[in-house]
Amino acid sequence: MTARFDHGAWAETGVETVHPGVHRVPLPLPQDGLHAVNVYVLEGMAEDGGLVMIDGGWAVPEARKTLEAALAGLGYDLSAVRDVFVTHAHRDHYTQAVELRRAFGARVHLGAGERRGLELLNDMRGGIGSALRTLRQAGAQELAARVRLTYPDLYDPGHWEEPDRWLGAETLRFGEHALRVIPTPGHTRGHVVFLDARRGLLFSGDHVLPRITPSIGFEAADPGGRPLASYLESLRLMTDHADTRLLPAHGPVGPSTHTRVAELVAHHGERLARTLAVLGDDTRDAFTVACALPWTRRALDFTELNPLNQMLAVNETVAHLDVLALRGKVAVSRVEGVDRYTRMR
Repeated sequence: MTARFDHGAWAETGVETVHPGVHRVPLPLPQDGLHAVNVYVLEGMAEDGGLVMIDGGWAVPEARKTLEAALAGLGYDLSAVRDVFVTHAHRDHYTQAVELRRAFGARVHLGAGERRGLELLNDMRGGIGSALRTLRQAGAQELAARVRLTYPDLYDPGHWEEPDRWLGAETLRFGEHALRVIPTPGHTRGHVVFLDARRGLLFSGDHVLPRITPSIGFEAADPGGRPLASYLESLRLMTDHADTRLLPAHGPVGPSTHTRVAELVAHHGERLARTLAVLGDDTRDAFTVACALPWTRRALDFTELNPLNQMLAVNETVAHLDVLALRGKVAVSRVEGVDRYTRMR
């Protein structure tokens, strides 16, 4: 059964048992280039024989039907889900957890650092407001206007409600099993991962992904500080623990968290160097730098990206330039609301 779940077929509908009692279920994502999000179904954790889930999926009918069929194949129905532990509040992870609570009484748990972002979404003032502000400060005002026209329909504030419990850095115990909650800010300020040290498993959400690098600081709330610096420190934190199998939210299960962490750190090191080289001896805004950088593993030109991915590219460029500033490699000045970067001599 697991032969289908290789690098090319991880998003196909089905159930992959990655460890006795631990099952990966890819759920479809509409209008999303990632194709699917992995949720993990854990047996033997709830006292009454119910199920625990890591992440909930996106609240769309296709995802609910897929989850229902997967649970039926394991001998359960949706009402068996007792708790959903969510890595972060993005729609493809959080909104179906809320639906499971509404329909069946499942409890929802979320990292405490997501509180501000969730408040903004609940108040209908969230969405991508922080990302649009970053675009304007990056000198990409025209792109910000284009994104604003096309993006709002992707958000329904009614899908976001407060969790039953806010999680800190703690250990959750389930009889002989335990999940250690590790805050990993970067992708969002409140992202957490769940470490099952006894079974050698890391439920990594979007923090450590096997094939792509996550967007940095993409959330309703102002990510605060320098999100890439936080992300790099959160990656380093993974090596403070024994190596584990990597159970990501997008992509196939991987054999080594430490190996992938090293690859991600190296990638960002290379990206920082390339960003500095593109900046050169000129004073430039982040939008200008982003336009001169290659994007994705296929080294696409900036103009080949759609507006949403152009927004993510500019925001990532800002994150890298801010780390370079933190390291004393560039100086930053704000002129008429736009940040401009100059290489230090």
